[in-house]
Amino acid sequence: MEIVRDNKAEQEFELVVDGHRALAAYQIEGDTIVFTHTLVPKAIEGRGVASKLIRGALDSARDRGLKVVAQCPFVAAYIKRHPDVQDLLA
Repeated sequence: MEIVRDNKAEQEFELVVDGHRALAAYQIEGDTIVFTHTLVPKAIEGRGVASKLIRGALDSARDRGLKVVAQCPFVAAYIKRHPDVQDLLA
């Protein structure tokens, strides 16, 4: 089972699929998490990896009581498509 992990030391959420590491980089600014970019290796593109990664990252933000700023275009598009997470926006 693939699990989204928060690598706080690197400020990245990560998801390993078939040995490939996808990541969503972030910065914490007070009570806000700013998602700066998302990277999915070509070998695992097109399999919903980025969506699963961002869902896990947003669930973590909600659990921690953080507001979200989506500088990353993928994160912004994901939030736009999913009304259930739009309340997280700062």
